[in-house]
Amino acid sequence: MPRDSHSHCTSGLSIRLKRPHIAFPLGGIVKSKCSSPDSSQEFALYKNNKGIAMKRAIQRTQTLMSHVLTAGMLLSASVSAQGSPEQTSRCEDLLDLRSLTLTRAEIAENPEDGSDYCYVRGIISPAIHFHAQLPLPANWNGRFLQWGDGGKDGDLDFANHRVAEGYAVTNSNMGHDNGVEPGASFAFNNRQAEIDFGYRAVHLTVVAGKRLVREYYGDTAEYSYFEGCSQGGRQAFMSAQRYPQDFDGIIAGAPAFNYQGLNAAGTWNLQRVFRDNLVGNLAVDTDGDGSYDSLGLVNVLHEKVLEKCDANDGVQDGVINDPLSCDFNPAVDLSDAMCPSGSSTDSCFTTAQLQTINHLYNGPSDDSGRAVYPGKMFGSETRWPGYYIPWEGNNMGPSKLMGVAGDHMNYLFYEEDPGVTVPDVRDLNYQAKTTGVMPEFHWIDWNINDFFSGKGDLMKSITDANDPDLSRYLVDAGGKMLIYHGLVDTLIIATDTINYYNEMVSQTFAGSMAEAQDHARMFLAPGMGHCRGGPGPDTWDKLVPLVEWVENGNAPDSVIATHSTAGEVDNERPLCVYPQQARYVGPAGGADDTANWQAANFQCQ
Repeated sequence: MPRDSHSHCTSGLSIRLKRPHIAFPLGGIVKSKCSSPDSSQEFALYKNNKGIAMKRAIQRTQTLMSHVLTAGMLLSASVSAQGSPEQTSRCEDLLDLRSLTLTRAEIAENPEDGSDYCYVRGIISPAIHFHAQLPLPANWNGRFLQWGDGGKDGDLDFANHRVAEGYAVTNSNMGHDNGVEPGASFAFNNRQAEIDFGYRAVHLTVVAGKRLVREYYGDTAEYSYFEGCSQGGRQAFMSAQRYPQDFDGIIAGAPAFNYQGLNAAGTWNLQRVFRDNLVGNLAVDTDGDGSYDSLGLVNVLHEKVLEKCDANDGVQDGVINDPLSCDFNPAVDLSDAMCPSGSSTDSCFTTAQLQTINHLYNGPSDDSGRAVYPGKMFGSETRWPGYYIPWEGNNMGPSKLMGVAGDHMNYLFYEEDPGVTVPDVRDLNYQAKTTGVMPEFHWIDWNINDFFSGKGDLMKSITDANDPDLSRYLVDAGGKMLIYHGLVDTLIIATDTINYYNEMVSQTFAGSMAEAQDHARMFLAPGMGHCRGGPGPDTWDKLVPLVEWVENGNAPDSVIATHSTAGEVDNERPLCVYPQQARYVGPAGGADDTANWQAANFQCQ
């Protein structure tokens, strides 16, 4: 049944636009039909929020001009559209809503198809910025869609393609501005920001969005959906667990539901790679000039893994269909690729490098042997450098370090933040100043034993969405859920999602896979990376099969995914509902012929 039973009111402050209004490119204030921000109120809110108002005020002042100047480039909603007077009035009238604090409502042009839509922005106190993309009434398909976020978020994401399809779409910044407080710094001594990020923002944005839908269209949405990957996948799980009435159907891709576990793993993995002055780094300095200029070892490792397991599914296509059944053993299968004692090149492995490989495959455990998070999947090796391997191509700052591990443990793991980040997270010799007015904390000093010590329990309760009992959503509320995950995702490991799904089957459906599949289905994508990309088929419309299931009762047994190179499809496979896998059943002897890599030549078994 439609999920639109909320009657909550939301309130907040009028805001200075993060992306400037077309008519006020430097001031960034929309004054038409709404009031200007009350700076004294805003300051009071932050002052009461753990005493960090002054820090934020300084940051906002310092970044305002650069923020305004770059904001125009980020604006995905073109406001040059000229709607009819009736359309314009209907949209602008939303600013009169007393139950929402709205700062902008105007006709915009969708860059996806050139159609007009009503673009709305607002704020939910104290700092959740949200926006809505509302198709004109004649173009609305009667559905509401909440669009998920990525990373630590902090900005507003557009779903122009879904608006073009007729969906009324909402999204939020999860309660902070990444332009002012990048990474996890928004959470510094700020419990409210942590709660907004953890679960409050996604729910209250739904409430606000459904209120806008009722007002703008004069009717409630017939069906409500959520679509997200990564952080959006965590939001999807959080919605199912905490707010089971919000959505009729949920899409959760590469879900970061085990949020503290995956960030602990990222920090621990980097500690292993950076240890002892990079003695086990898989990038190599080939000319002795001090720069790690070659990733040759990563390619050697990947080829060894493919040699062992690529053909296990009967097709040699550079993709391991079932990494969990791959029996690659680095100590054995790399024995002929070990360097002579004392040497190091980009074509053979040292003992320290072999140790790094084992660390990454096995994943972190504390000193008592308790596993914190799964290790990397076999077949994912060529995707490691972007996240974990420091080399000259990323200026010795892999993205997992610069964007995640470098500050997560400072601000988003402990109940009481241990200190601010060090000046350069790549400087392993820097001694953090642990005393004084502004103590520092260096990620390299984080102790994996803290994970199960209880020190992170509060933040786990705020950010983790790992409750396997989904009975309130899947059974009581009758919701449907589609989960998907790429099997060479090296940021969020598919093993964790597989384990969660199996536990959900056990806890919610007493171990009945058949009953679970009536409510929640999972699709694993061989060769797909984090949300997209990779050597395997990674492209399909996730929302179409969910809508067909929710509205017509036709559950998907498989979805057809494609891989393209230079815009040309060169691989096509069915992704099968878990636990089935696609097997080649095409022309005999033709499994390795790319001309036969078509969905019709594969069968779910």
